[in-house]
Amino acid sequence: MRILVAEDEPRISRFVSRGLKASGYTPTVVDDGITALDYASSGDFDLLVLDVGLPRMDGFTVLRNLRELGSTIPVIIVTARDSVEDTVHGLEGGADDYLSKPFRFEELLARIRLRARPAAGAGSAPVEPSQDVLVSGGLTLNMRTRSIEAATDTGTHRIELSAREYSMALMFFEHPGQVLSREQLLSRVWGYDYDGASNVVDVYVGYLRKKLGADVIVTVRGSGYRLAER
Repeated sequence: MRILVAEDEPRISRFVSRGLKASGYTPTVVDDGITALDYASSGDFDLLVLDVGLPRMDGFTVLRNLRELGSTIPVIIVTARDSVEDTVHGLEGGADDYLSKPFRFEELLARIRLRARPAAGAGSAPVEPSQDVLVSGGLTLNMRTRSIEAATDTGTHRIELSAREYSMALMFFEHPGQVLSREQLLSRVWGYDYDGASNVVDVYVGYLRKKLGADVIVTVRGSGYRLAER
């Protein structure tokens, strides 16, 4: 697995690079935002570890440009900024995870492994077309384009999803009719333990309902959410 590390502090980049090599990964380190965007958008890397405070272009801008270019590379933001506003800004901007400095390498490694799971075995065998989509009623989740196609009386139309919305939708489509708790969604989609004070799951369920329809995701009071049986 090829990992791009965008970090301008040499001590931290050396620490992360050595750890990744020892864990069997192939890291490449860059120390400014413009180079990070150039490398990350090339398609040559499987994951980006992105610092926010980069010279020439900050990490949030790198992330926004990546997503506007259509890149779906998993991005883990690593930064000294740990305010709620910065966390939400990063996640809503398309980051797949957010890790505050200082951190233990084992925690970063666990998050990398979590994000790497969908790609495991990707090159081992051709993927059949039927394995690229998940269907629920008139909705089809396309795992190649990371979008949803909705059937209507006049045909079908594509609904574009952010990286986080796609990850949450995938959880629901993989478990149709099953009640998913907030703890499960946070653990699988965000990769961190459930915080009872956090409403980020509810916020993203709201985003999906606005795009897919208010009745697509059902609230199960006291338990969580489930994809409606259609």
